[in-house]
Amino acid sequence: MATIGRDYYEVLGVPKDASEADIKRAFRRLARELHPDVSEAPDAEERFREVAEAYQMLSNTETRQVYDRYGHAGLRGGGFSPGTFDFGSLSDIFSTFFGDDLFGAAGGRRARGADVAAEVTIELVEAARGAKREVVLEVATTCSRCGGGGAEPGTPITTCETCRGTGRLQQVSRSVFGEFVRTQACPRCEGAGRLPDTPCAACRGAGRVVDARTLEVTIPAGIHDGQQIRISGEGHAGVVGGRAGDVYVRVRVGPDERFVREGDDILSSVDLTIAQAALGATVSTETLDGPVELEFDPGTQPGEIRIMRGRGMPVLQGFGRGDHRVLVNVIVPHRLTPEQRELLGQFERLSSEDTYRADEGFFEKLKSAFR
Repeated sequence: MATIGRDYYEVLGVPKDASEADIKRAFRRLARELHPDVSEAPDAEERFREVAEAYQMLSNTETRQVYDRYGHAGLRGGGFSPGTFDFGSLSDIFSTFFGDDLFGAAGGRRARGADVAAEVTIELVEAARGAKREVVLEVATTCSRCGGGGAEPGTPITTCETCRGTGRLQQVSRSVFGEFVRTQACPRCEGAGRLPDTPCAACRGAGRVVDARTLEVTIPAGIHDGQQIRISGEGHAGVVGGRAGDVYVRVRVGPDERFVREGDDILSSVDLTIAQAALGATVSTETLDGPVELEFDPGTQPGEIRIMRGRGMPVLQGFGRGDHRVLVNVIVPHRLTPEQRELLGQFERLSSEDTYRADEGFFEKLKSAFR
């Protein structure tokens, strides 16, 4: 029988159409806040029991279907009831600190540690050259006092009598849909299959402790925004000597007001006055490698593209670099003196159709540049 009357979705703070991942994520977040080993709030234990019960019911497809259709009454009528929550053994609670496989090492098998996610932000120029960043992580490491066994040094570890060393228990429940068999970690040994007679004073029998770790991340040149870097073996420590998980660092490349990136190419613009465009000029423009002098022929048209081969982004895990394409923008004056207006008027009176005749093949060249 359910022990709380509040809506389970409300307890977890998720909508009724939340995915399994959303429910698990909400449970982990609340578990970190409310577990008695962490929180000092007077109502933390009661709230934790609510959260644990809500998660147990909503994380199971069958019980969630019954609850969505019939609510708490449907669960009671179907014979579903929440388990007994032992604060020292609920496996999903400790997975928020140590990873999903903390209590999955049934019978003493070596379970791989969970992965850890991190995020760093770099500038576009750093993405072109490569960079290094330090990230600070909280990861589960093997307890140095007990060596990961969970027992106080010098004390024995015995086989769990509840699960007989398997680390798993099966629970059969009846509902309007029939009988359902649910396998879960043994609540007594927390899935390990063994129990220390005297839990380690440092890790409370978990075999691992949470430590802060600083990692230096090498970011390769040419990396794209949102890509991840995997650092093998730097995640949460495994169970019973199992391999450690990995660290996945997501790289965010910040915007640069001077450039736009398209794949491995870089796009930018250069401003020419109408006099520079008409008479030709040498103008400095920014690139990833610093300023470069570009020569523009007389009669340069707005919208022309100047391509600088091999001055774009490095090809990630490849060779060479993309191109840097410079778009020409011709600036039209907004304010003219009377003398300037007279001179432009005189220029216009002296102009003919031939003055503005486009070079043959201009648009073909423009299309080729865009390709």
